[in-house]
Amino acid sequence: KLCEGILNILEKDTKTSCQVACLEALRILSRDKKVLVPVTTKRNMQILMKLAKLDTVEDPLERVSEFPVIVEALKCLCNIIFNSSVAQKLSLELNLAAMLCNLLQECKDRPQVDDIKCFDLRLLFLLSLLHTDIRAQLRQELQGVQVLTQALESSLSVRWTEEYKAAEDRDRPPLSLQETNCAIEALKALFNVTLDSWNVHSKNESHQFRYMAAILRHCLLTTGPTEEKTEELH
Repeated sequence: KLCEGILNILEKDTKTSCQVACLEALRILSRDKKVLVPVTTKRNMQILMKLAKLDTVEDPLERVSEFPVIVEALKCLCNIIFNSSVAQKLSLELNLAAMLCNLLQECKDRPQVDDIKCFDLRLLFLLSLLHTDIRAQLRQELQGVQVLTQALESSLSVRWTEEYKAAEDRDRPPLSLQETNCAIEALKALFNVTLDSWNVHSKNESHQFRYMAAILRHCLLTTGPTEEKTEELH
């Protein structure tokens, strides 16, 4: 009943601070699988997707003041999808992966969006891990390899000297914690999406995998903010 009450409040047009507080409470409650059973419905998923700006045709990142709401809504969706097989099935029905890819592309070259990008990528990782149909959808319909590779390239700030050769700058500073986390989530999602990609048939696929290989090489030469984060990245 508490989760349902929170979602009823979130469905209304409330203040940003109230939305963030409600989402933080829901995120904590959503770690409990028993609590999720009665609230994992199509309506409630759509409420969270709306708050995460996944269903809008307008610029979802127009208002910086809404960024904390977007991040918390994405965090809630991560917990719910991880803990609920019903939510995983609803994600396919609601075309969640396509909306996440759209939001991820909106994050490109935008300031102050690393947290949004990170939890968008984490959600794509979870969907591609837990639902084989969504993994196939990402691979075949949504150009998931290209979208995720570009997200990884952006997180690592890759500069190119040749078509498949990244610039090597041994004096460059380590990645920030946010950049490292985004890169790690992109790598995890890429692993899932390319898991069944041993047979590369088309010229475009060949280009995409050579491009990705060059970025992965660059990743191995990149350091994170700490030794532990560098190890996790590699």
